Amino acid sequence: MDSLGMLLHGFGEAITPLNLLMAVLGALVGTLVGMLPGLGPTSAIAILLPLTTVLEPTQGIIMMAGIYYGAMYGGSTTAILLNIPGEVSSVPTCLDGYPLAKQGKAGPALGIAAIASFTAGTIGVVGLVFFAPMLADQALKFGPPEYFALMVLALTMIVNLAGSSIIKGLIMGLFGYLLAMIGMGPSGSPRFDYGNQTLTAGLEMISIIIGLFAITEVLKGLAERHAPVPTENIGSVYPSAADLKKSAGATIRGSIVGFLTGLLPGCSTAVATFLAYDLEKKVSKHPEKFGHGAMEGVAAPEAANNSNSSAGFIPLLALGIPSSPPLAILLAGLMIYGLQPGPVLFEQNGSFVWTIIASMFIGNIMLLVLNLPLVGIWAKITKVPFGVMAPIILILSIIGSYTVRNSMFDVFVALVFGVLGFIFHKYHWPVVPLILCFILGPIMEQSFMQSMAMSNGSMLIFVQHPITLAILIAAVVLLVVSIGLIRRTKSRVKEIVGEEMVIAD
Repeated sequence: MDSLGMLLHGFGEAITPLNLLMAVLGALVGTLVGMLPGLGPTSAIAILLPLTTVLEPTQGIIMMAGIYYGAMYGGSTTAILLNIPGEVSSVPTCLDGYPLAKQGKAGPALGIAAIASFTAGTIGVVGLVFFAPMLADQALKFGPPEYFALMVLALTMIVNLAGSSIIKGLIMGLFGYLLAMIGMGPSGSPRFDYGNQTLTAGLEMISIIIGLFAITEVLKGLAERHAPVPTENIGSVYPSAADLKKSAGATIRGSIVGFLTGLLPGCSTAVATFLAYDLEKKVSKHPEKFGHGAMEGVAAPEAANNSNSSAGFIPLLALGIPSSPPLAILLAGLMIYGLQPGPVLFEQNGSFVWTIIASMFIGNIMLLVLNLPLVGIWAKITKVPFGVMAPIILILSIIGSYTVRNSMFDVFVALVFGVLGFIFHKYHWPVVPLILCFILGPIMEQSFMQSMAMSNGSMLIFVQHPITLAILIAAVVLLVVSIGLIRRTKSRVKEIVGEEMVIAD
């Protein structure tokens, strides 16, 4: 069956009551966490990851995907109303969104952000329909050497996710791989268990993720003492025809920039939004308006943000490469379900994949229909004190850690990594490289061992296979490009906010 036929079948599955409910819940929860300062999609997905033990794979991934792209929309509200960028990718939206709010145009700015997000998200999912199966078909030719090269390509993202120091990112990646070695190795013998039967089973992925993201967020909030913030008057959220006309070109261009950068492993949404904003300023007939309340300055980065996040599902589903922290957590969710992202996912679990893709179309429509009328309510929720949220997050984290294996050891692991995560945050040590290597390291190790068995121990096997060599060359090229784009983005952030901000910290 062709892609369109499979997509129609996916829509039939996606509109079943339970799957539809999961899409609605994911979109709403994602919007909420995107708007709350101090809480983002990565933490929210980490908190809800234990639901993988009670929900069917399709339902669980639909909800977690909804949280991700819902949060991409939700972040625009605090950026426009409060001048608070929840992540570096929201900084460009602040530049014109907040001046528009001070001019009494907060409502139309939020409306443009919603429409641009919907348009870009839809373009991204359409691209996902056509590009992901093609990529997966080519990847079906992969053997162990090609998978090893693919893991090398994926791990070049550590540079992009390393924050202010590549060295720190590499050290954290190595730490993650060492943690993954605890338990049973590829040969079937235990490693680093020290005679402890609990350690022989290995460290539970969910406990580590909950600790590093959810519990760490509680500790960070208590230390920083988040206070309620004032909300500007919003007014009507429906933009005028003139605003729509001015923003149409910016939305399309931002969508294209976001989609193309989303295809590149290692290009974060921060890179996409800054590229889109700078491009729009260069092509504008009135660049002097940017930074003082230009609707195009809201539409372009918001479109790039959402298109980039949708396009990120292409390398995730087709190759098993997550291009952002939330997608790294989604990768963990897929593997917990026993679903290995990559070329065989489309072949062996086609119905599942196309149901997820169809649900993303539905989720984007829901975000537009639900959020335009609810913007006023969402804005009031930004006043919720962190002291109210912290106990709820902590209780959910402890329960979630325990229920995976009914083990207090997993709760202990979550608490330990929560404290470690807080220390890492305080001293700017990035945690996503740790998670990435914890997930991908064992796959890379197994592929390497199989490749060595095939070649009788000769490393030449990695340059004798054309596809393997091409992927390794692509890894080097992407590494160089990523470093250049990251430096450019950081210089733009410093130029705008007057201080260094850490990308993907």
